[in-house]
Amino acid sequence: MPVEYHVGWWNLENLFDEQDAPLSRRPDKVKRALGQSLEGWTAALRDRKVDQLAGVIAQMNGGAGPDLLGVCEVENRFVLELLVANVGQRLPGRTYGIAHADTDDARGIDVAFLYDATVFEVPPDETFFHVVMRRNATREIVQVNFRTRHGGRTWAVFGNHWPSRSGGQYESAGYRDIAGETLAYFHERVLEVHGPDTPVLAMGDFNDEPFDVSLVTHALSTRQRNRVRNAEIPLLWNLAWPLIGGRSGQPDGTFYWQNQPNMLDQVLVNRAMTGDSALRVDEASVQILRFPGTSDDGEYPWPVPFGGMGHAVDQDGFSDHFPIAVRVTETD
Repeated sequence: MPVEYHVGWWNLENLFDEQDAPLSRRPDKVKRALGQSLEGWTAALRDRKVDQLAGVIAQMNGGAGPDLLGVCEVENRFVLELLVANVGQRLPGRTYGIAHADTDDARGIDVAFLYDATVFEVPPDETFFHVVMRRNATREIVQVNFRTRHGGRTWAVFGNHWPSRSGGQYESAGYRDIAGETLAYFHERVLEVHGPDTPVLAMGDFNDEPFDVSLVTHALSTRQRNRVRNAEIPLLWNLAWPLIGGRSGQPDGTFYWQNQPNMLDQVLVNRAMTGDSALRVDEASVQILRFPGTSDDGEYPWPVPFGGMGHAVDQDGFSDHFPIAVRVTETD
């Protein structure tokens, strides 16, 4: 019988270890980059934030938890292990593994995947970290060639956290253009190495909207499924386009800036995941996840951040981004 996978993405907003971090062995260059921003960030605050995040993750997929969750803004594997342990206490039926490695980001924040090891496996030497060229160190694009246990299929998944808009959206746009080119290049490489029918999914915080040049021109993404299916070059179908207008017709987004929603967190799939393919996406299922307490109840429904890193801490908060999720079906 076909099986369904609940796939999610979430920017966890600076999930750092405590200020002195004896177990994390924070490199000196990262300490210099962080400066005093972690002052007052204690183990108790770290654990409270982990608990808040785990509570949301455990609510995903109707309370069953995600099968695959991409995350970013995590400092290291240690905090990921804390998160997985907390989620595991809430969902004893799940066995989550971690796909992660330290990147060269100046602030020391990484991209990673949490996956149910009874549903997917990560074959040896099938995790890659693609450098996004920039004068200053930035996050790499993480590629994991998962293998589904149900059908034994290779599924290439890319986790993205593209360079931020700090210094100005347009002044920094070139860096995200390079990230888009990097994603498009390795999408094509997957098809060359594993075959043209290999399913590919890219998700992440792209720090740009679906209509921006970095995604449309450089990452080769589009809102039109038929273009993806009929193009002579590998394109990506961006499933976040319909969310921009919101289900109620009001503007929507995963991140708010100056009271305006921005659709920065997105899910994209290639031709092999459209139509009646063996591993296909349900485009109608893509959604921004707002659980009770995670959204401000005022005029602007922005996500409730936990804070820290020089900002006021709200111990009842979560992250400054909403998660996004989609369902994928694998046939026999």
